[in-house]
Parts: sequence; C-alpha cells; structure tokens
Amino acid sequence: MPELPEVESARAVLERHALRRRIVDVDDADTWVCRPHAPGDIRAALTGLTLTSANRRGKSLWCDTSGPTLGIHLGMSGRIVFASSDEGEVDGGDYWERGRAQGDHRFTRFALGFADGTRLLLIDPRRLGRVRLDPPVERLGPDALDITPAQFRAALSRGTAPVKARLLDQEALAGVGNLLADETLWLAKVHPARPVDELTKAEVGRLHRGLRTALSTALSGGGVHTLRVVSARRSSGVCPRCGAPMHRGTVGGRTTWWCSREQAA
Repeated sequence: MPELPEVESARAVLERHALRRRIVDVDDADTWVCRPHAPGDIRAALTGLTLTSANRRGKSLWCDTSGPTLGIHLGMSGRIVFASSDEGEVDGGDYWERGRAQGDHRFTRFALGFADGTRLLLIDPRRLGRVRLDPPVERLGPDALDITPAQFRAALSRGTAPVKARLLDQEALAGVGNLLADETLWLAKVHPARPVDELTKAEVGRLHRGLRTALSTALSGGGVHTLRVVSARRSSGVCPRCGAPMHRGTVGGRTTWWCSREQAA
C-alpha cells in the first residue's frame, strides 16, 4: 500500500494542477471503488463545483469543495493523473516498477472532467483504491510528517503492543506503513517486537529521529522504495550498516525484517 511519501506526491499533483477548475463531468461508475455511493451519486454532488484545497493526513487524501469533501484513498496501486491535451500528463502516487506510459488509462477507476478540457484520473490496476464523499479523517492520529516529540512519546506510551504494531496503528500515528516502519526501527536500532512500555526515553527519541530521517529520505528520493533497508529485505540480505544477516518474522501481522546484530531482542 502506498505510504505517506507516495500519497504526498499525489496530493502535490492535485494542489498544483487540479484546484479551481470547474467540474463538468464525473465518472463514478465503478461501484467497488466508489462504495457505498451508487453510480451517479458523486457526479450529482460534485458537478458544477471546484476543488478548493488538497489535503493529506497520513495515507488519507481529500479535497475540499464548496460542497462535500472528496476523499481519495490510493489503495495498493493507485496513482493520481492530471491529463491535459496541450501539456501532457503529470502523476503521483504509488510507485510502479515498470512505470506507466502517458495515455495509458486502461485502469481508470474514477475521473473528473473539468470545463477547460483537462481531466483528473484515479488509475488503479489492482482496484484497491477508494473514492467517497466526506471521509472520516478525524479518526486518524497525528500526521507522521508533522508529529512533535511530545505527540510521538504519547503515541508510544499506551499499552503493551509491539513497537512496530504501534507505528503501524493509523489512529496513533498516521502515515507509517510496513517499509517506513522497518526503516525507522532499523535506523533507531530497536527490535520491532519490543513492547512499547519497555522502551527507554533514549529509544523513543531515536525512533522519532529515525522516522523523520526515513520520511525525508523517501520524500526526496521519490518513495519508500528508495529507503536503505528495502534492498536488504530478502533471504540473503545483510544489514546495510554492519553487514550482519537480516532476520525475517511477523510482527503486528506484517512481514518484518531487522538486523540480527544491531536490533537484537
């Protein structure tokens, strides 16, 4: 699933290209992606309006209008594409190893048509994205990109969950997915299964700094696939820092990799 850096790239496309254009057409025929709305519901709600702002908290993306909020979740393979007949296309969202050729709109699941002839598309080969009106973003925790040290300590101070599971809890901390969590724990030299109530103040501080570093690296590099530990998440992988074998396990229901030496339990 796209993590915060990929969703931020999609938000930037919306902000730079799709705002303040009058909506004249909406393709909301995909009943799975647009659930629980019936075909035509989103069209009726948005036609004639404009997108006024593009917002993100964690992995959730939404646009304000003068009417209802338009929520867009990228799912596991979603990309936002802004298409113009004069200027080509710009896109942002999930990283596709093989890329996408301009004009390839085969997997469009939702689309807005604007009065000036431009279009905004949600292209999603796996059909795991979601479009809905007035999404419940208030349930999300603080955004991982903006979370303060005090908020981070509070997020990790409740209960006895494994630290990786807590990092993945979107109601505690919004935006961290599997790869960001592994990179954060690796940078902080903390075992992913450590209960949060056993973490020292120094470890919590290292985790917060590690998260900020991981996010900065992914945002500047083009996505979480550019993180250092990603290439080591394989059976013959070794720690990029010390060369020790990487270990694999399941923590918080997710496949997890860690350094056998520097992240020992």
